[in-house]
Amino acid sequence: MTQFTVIKNATSDQFTSMSAGVLFKSHATKDELWDTYIGAFPEGSNPIRRERTEHDCNCCKQFIRKAGNVLAVLDGKLTSIWDITIGGHYQVVVDAMHELVMSKGIAGIFLHNEKHVGTDRNHEQTDNGVVVWEHFHQLLPRKVVITNGTIASLKGSAVTNYQTLKRSLSDITSSAFEIVMELIEQDSIYRGEEHLSTLKSFSKVKRDFEKAEDKEVFLWETSVALGEFSGFRKTVIGTLLVDLSEGTELEEAVRKFEAMVAPNNYQRSSALVTQGMIEKAQNKVAELGIEEALYRRFAVTEDVTINNVLFADSSVQSCMGVFDVLQKEVADKVPNLDRVDEVSIDKFINDILPKAESVELMVENFHLPNFVSLISPINKVTESILKWGNNFTWSYDGEVADSIKDRVKRAGGNVTGDLRCSLSWFNGDDLDIHLIEPCGNHISYSSPSNYRTGGKLDVDMNANGVDSRAPVENITHAQKSRMQEGEYRLYINNYGKRDSDNGGFEVEIEFAGQLYKFEYEKHMRTGQNVDVATFTYSHKHGFKIVKSLPSTQASKDNWGVVTQKFQKVNMMMYSPNHWDGEKTGNKHYFFMLDGCVNPEKARGFYNEFLRNDLTVHRKVFEVLGSKLKTAHSEEQLSGLGFSSTQRNHVLCRVRGSFNRVIKINF
Repeated sequence: MTQFTVIKNATSDQFTSMSAGVLFKSHATKDELWDTYIGAFPEGSNPIRRERTEHDCNCCKQFIRKAGNVLAVLDGKLTSIWDITIGGHYQVVVDAMHELVMSKGIAGIFLHNEKHVGTDRNHEQTDNGVVVWEHFHQLLPRKVVITNGTIASLKGSAVTNYQTLKRSLSDITSSAFEIVMELIEQDSIYRGEEHLSTLKSFSKVKRDFEKAEDKEVFLWETSVALGEFSGFRKTVIGTLLVDLSEGTELEEAVRKFEAMVAPNNYQRSSALVTQGMIEKAQNKVAELGIEEALYRRFAVTEDVTINNVLFADSSVQSCMGVFDVLQKEVADKVPNLDRVDEVSIDKFINDILPKAESVELMVENFHLPNFVSLISPINKVTESILKWGNNFTWSYDGEVADSIKDRVKRAGGNVTGDLRCSLSWFNGDDLDIHLIEPCGNHISYSSPSNYRTGGKLDVDMNANGVDSRAPVENITHAQKSRMQEGEYRLYINNYGKRDSDNGGFEVEIEFAGQLYKFEYEKHMRTGQNVDVATFTYSHKHGFKIVKSLPSTQASKDNWGVVTQKFQKVNMMMYSPNHWDGEKTGNKHYFFMLDGCVNPEKARGFYNEFLRNDLTVHRKVFEVLGSKLKTAHSEEQLSGLGFSSTQRNHVLCRVRGSFNRVIKINF
């Protein structure tokens, strides 16, 4: 191997490593690159060959002028293709090139109109035979090869995104973010909740920017990942933040924002929660003597009586009072239900629960939105603030994202086909979903439809930048009668890694109403494929998964409860608005689980719970509800809750005079 082959291979390996991230170019000009390269050879290491020096080669010159200034961020630091160690006189050359390229800084993104740059090798016929000449050469990653004539436009957009991101981060203060997010959480500005997710995302970018050691590198890398979202300051919510950052009065800044987003006939009932509104609400609270009821905590076993509990495990009955237990009515005769497999919730309560000595629920992953806590006032003896007679409320876990199916539907995808394969992830990477049909046809971004089978990719996100940080992709077959019989392979490819946060993905496969969920939790490198599932279909035998990733039915830990396992139920009860014979609003069914502990502070009350004479002060109470949350406590009544208005089901294991697993339908 010649000395030049060593430098050629080393720069190529470095280029390939750098291609895992975004490729940039420096401000170094073509002439600066070539002059530095030729001028860096030590005396005697670049002898004259014919009319020019040995290394004064047109093929290498083409490579260096076109790709010699390529940069990338590796392990959080900016580097160049010349950041290599090879020894000998070539080390002097690569060090000089590295110093030049790095000193000039990032000028933009690197794109090229051919699949490779440079010439790998050529041959020369001499008197002594054929001589093979090696040159700098690199096969480029697909993401930087643009052959449709849009390179200039794409480079210009990248520069614009960098500039607008830089201005956004410079012009908007952290305090402006805090003010606007607080107003939105208070529901104090019209349609503000539509922008809360965007605000939180950009606020994190602001924090990361302030901590970044090399802010220019951060700006370039982040602006490429964010795409057009870099121009956040130009959005309507961004304008509000800029106004507040520049010192505009709060009322005026909010008025300007709402003038842009509100219909022409919209008028605020009250602009913001003002000091005057707060004083009026305070006077009403004092008049009614209900201040103590506003301070909330997690309820515990001793707070509830057996009269308001449908079932209490023997381990907790002792905490509820002997006379309460005696007052609990139990049916004398219960029909034999040994053969029951599925029952309604009402039949379960009326016919099965009175006979039970212990109850356990199979907490599945789709129950995560059903986690609920019972809330009580800190002071037990106090005037009620609620529409019902007692002072108990409840709070569901509010941090569960929309389902993949809902997100696909909002993105314009078809969710009604007989077969649906949907991909979901939560960062700026360009993931792609691929489905290979039995005939070998490959449905993906490059071939999105098979008109013969009806297979179609109808949602493809983050392909040309970051469309969303909660993107989805979707492949469907509308009619199973058109599907080919045989084996299908579904896999995910990371076409371009852009993000170091929130790696992995989730996939749903739904066939004829049967849903399968799969999860991959690791980051994927650029170009990596991950097989999700191999499944078969036949008109006679239907759909069957042959092999797959672990299903998301694999257990998770939420609120101290391990899912996909039976969990002991300490109590079962109706929601407090249906205690003591009351029937106020929708009924909920609460199964309080042993060891279930909400790790967060819970909201003590919601406006829809409040009695009617407090409605006039709803804005202030909305703020109070968001502020006066419970303190954390290891002692609490938390578990699963099910609304009477929403279809759901849960598996229940009942032990008593009979032992059986029952599916309860809500």
